[in-house]
Amino acid sequence: DMAEELYEDLPKYPGLDHMSKEELLDMIKEAGIVGMGGATFPTSVKLSPPPEKKIDAVILNGAECEPYLTADHRLMLENPEDIVLGLQILIKVLGVSKAYIGIENNKMDCVETLTNTAKSDSRIEVIAFETKYPQGAEKQLISACTGREVPSGGLPADIGVVVTNVATAAQMAKTLKTGMPLIERICTITGSAVKEPKNLLIKTGTLYSEIVEQCGGFIEPAVKIISGGPMMGIAQSTLDVS
Repeated sequence: DMAEELYEDLPKYPGLDHMSKEELLDMIKEAGIVGMGGATFPTSVKLSPPPEKKIDAVILNGAECEPYLTADHRLMLENPEDIVLGLQILIKVLGVSKAYIGIENNKMDCVETLTNTAKSDSRIEVIAFETKYPQGAEKQLISACTGREVPSGGLPADIGVVVTNVATAAQMAKTLKTGMPLIERICTITGSAVKEPKNLLIKTGTLYSEIVEQCGGFIEPAVKIISGGPMMGIAQSTLDVS
């Protein structure tokens, strides 16, 4: 009942076909949507490039090239419709006619799933590329999908491209359909010290200690607890953080 009451108070959006670019951008801003690949850069800012930067392509990053992480992998398998709808929102906001979903070739199940989901939209191309770190970095991803090269010290917008994460696109779709702002994300909890490694959908603000407890706790002392991927993550001194 509480959930139903909560949803009653959320904004009711009329759907992609009935919303302007400006209305979609406002929805993204009001929902607090940020880059879900880890950087948490405000998506509404990324989707508002200066007029002199002419954007003609958008890329969704489904590489997830950090070892051990499988949150985006599960999202692509379980919610491909949301990812494609989110990409269609991006296409409309940016006014582009070409979109890519880049996925490493160690996730061919995701390539197949998203290719089938997006097959009715000729603007969207799913690309499988070589599995290697740091393939998920923006510059490598742009090169793999479009062949373009971001100039040294430059940004993707300098060569007409916007890149965002598959989970960011899925959140846009979720907000469009339900009005729910960004209040949760999928996280991978793994490593030899965790009793039951798994992916969980976690509310923002949940303590790491509660998350580890949900995974059965530790079966051996954890030498190091890392927030983020093992290559780019930051070691934590306590589990009493959100």
